[in-house]
Amino acid sequence: MRGTKLTDETRATLGRLLQSGGIRLGEAQRDRLGWLAGQYGAPALDGVPDGRRNGVVILKEPPSGAAAELFYRSLNPGCALVIPRGENPGFDFLKSKLTEFGTVGPCGADGPHEMWWGGIGWSKLLSAADSSTLRPRIVSCYPRGSGEATAALALRHSLERFDLACHIEPVEAQLGDRILCFEKAEFMMRMWNKYREPLLFVEAGAVLREAPLLPSFLGCDVALHKWNRWEMSGRTLYLGRTKAAEMMLRTWQQLAASYPAIWEGYLLDQAWSLTSSQVPLDTVWLPRSYHALKGDLGASRATILHDQQTTTLELGPDPGFASMVRAARRAGRTGARDAFMVMTSKTGTGNGIAAILLNVSASDAGAVAATVEAVTGAYAADCGGYSRLELSLCAWQDDVGAAREAAAQAPCRILEIAPGQHIANDFFAAHASDEALTTARHIFP
Repeated sequence: MRGTKLTDETRATLGRLLQSGGIRLGEAQRDRLGWLAGQYGAPALDGVPDGRRNGVVILKEPPSGAAAELFYRSLNPGCALVIPRGENPGFDFLKSKLTEFGTVGPCGADGPHEMWWGGIGWSKLLSAADSSTLRPRIVSCYPRGSGEATAALALRHSLERFDLACHIEPVEAQLGDRILCFEKAEFMMRMWNKYREPLLFVEAGAVLREAPLLPSFLGCDVALHKWNRWEMSGRTLYLGRTKAAEMMLRTWQQLAASYPAIWEGYLLDQAWSLTSSQVPLDTVWLPRSYHALKGDLGASRATILHDQQTTTLELGPDPGFASMVRAARRAGRTGARDAFMVMTSKTGTGNGIAAILLNVSASDAGAVAATVEAVTGAYAADCGGYSRLELSLCAWQDDVGAAREAAAQAPCRILEIAPGQHIANDFFAAHASDEALTTARHIFP
């Protein structure tokens, strides 16, 4: 939860602004937008007559080419940019030029988009975080009997001057000299159940150069760093005391227990993707200063300095995984293989249904957004007996095969939808009737 609740007046003002722009946000997304307005100033839709470029700028349509460059140059560190339909890959180019602060996942039919927020550098938020009164508990673990006890002691000593509570302990490690992902996840689950304050996991061997108050100041559900702007690292991991954070932690633990041989970054990525598709997960993408490595140019200004050498290699060993998710994760969004949003219905009794939205990058952004809203609205109105809806977005035709393959792994029907296609409220009920009729003809020819 963010530090301050929105007043009724602020909520009403935001509501009128969003309504004037035809923008639908869920409650968690509105809370984040309101928090940003408190930090940066009143929000305004891009294209307002005064052409303002301070406060919070809300961008509805993706600029391309020279327009994106001009838009970027018009921004300054005193403003934040919010993209309320950040799932659209049309925004990827502009995002690549900005500092990515965070994302808030879709909120069902009420807010069926992923909200992205960023700006020009972290300086404003880092300065403001120094006054944060909510302090996390630092937790860490290392293999019992290994040579890392000395490194863990260095971490403990670095915490003392910041007066931060901590819990650092040795754990039994299956491999003896290193901790596997499922062992780290189990440790984090124990810490979650033991303590009541936000948790900040820091890998043993790291030292703190500054008090790591940014995540708790931002009041997010989870915060982590993306190595090379795309690969999620478990070396620094923040969990706020929220249901969404707990859901991601439990998902990570379950995945790690089920696939103990899979490397940590992949499982953390999949836990994030699964959770953010089901609940409006408020994620902060931590700056490099929270994941600095020895030899980094900015190591002297690091908040958390890890005892690792800088390398141009990814943290993980699987190049196939990189090709699947790199482009999407660099833009803070899900890819074709991931369900962008998952909705469930208590009235559904049958299998799920996977809806694949085609050729998103080649389509008008407004048409894509309207179709997403129509599909989720239709499912909320009448699920047609389908217990689960998985909605995936395919940027290009080449992505469709990956989306089909992912959807086929679950017992669900697959529908392909074009942006701008008419979606009636009985859309899913009609398809369920067609499916039942086809099945009956097969059984009784």
